[in-house]
Amino acid sequence: MADELSPTRFKADMPQIPGVSGPVPRPRANPLLPLIVGVVALGIILLLAVRWFARPRPAQPVAPTPAPQIEVPPPAPDPASLLPHIDKANPVVTDLAAVPKPWSSVDFFIRDLTGEDVPATVVRLPGPPAALSSYWAFSRKAPYGNCPLEYITDLDKLRKEYDFHSAAHPLVGNPCSHTLYDPLKTTNLPGNIWIRGAIVQGSDIRPPLGVEIKIQDKQILALRTE
Repeated sequence: MADELSPTRFKADMPQIPGVSGPVPRPRANPLLPLIVGVVALGIILLLAVRWFARPRPAQPVAPTPAPQIEVPPPAPDPASLLPHIDKANPVVTDLAAVPKPWSSVDFFIRDLTGEDVPATVVRLPGPPAALSSYWAFSRKAPYGNCPLEYITDLDKLRKEYDFHSAAHPLVGNPCSHTLYDPLKTTNLPGNIWIRGAIVQGSDIRPPLGVEIKIQDKQILALRTE
């Protein structure tokens, strides 16, 4: 009797619920599910990467083509700056060798009585090379008016531009009045002053202003303007 009532032998039956046959077993996990999730995730990542690389991008600004560099040569020096500028401290115009034959000439600047540097020319005349009388210097600033005088060695120019057909040697001309002066001829000004460059054509009042010169140590020196 004791054995029948022992707890180890007593087992209560599970109550039965109508329509339920017993505990429902849990479904087993699909072993391919993590692989599928990984493949889907990788596909999404690849799709996003493709869309990111294929997105429209703003056009890059094109750098302007640099303009070609043009080398500009330096300006030529002013011819006037290359000529001798004569004053009391520097009276040398040129050497006698620079005017070796008649009608050769040298241009220079000389300071006149007003303190202005005016253009002038020294001309070698026919005669001994060391004789003072073989040279004539004159200011190319016209005595009256602003027209610069010119030393004309082209006899054809004397005929065409000045309508002077009897020139046998170079002359000095005033292109504004078409007056011509002969370096070989002298004329007498009021006060019994003889000067070179007599007028042979035109209406100017007087010859060009002379420049006093002298010969020293085979050099031509300009002293002062008239």
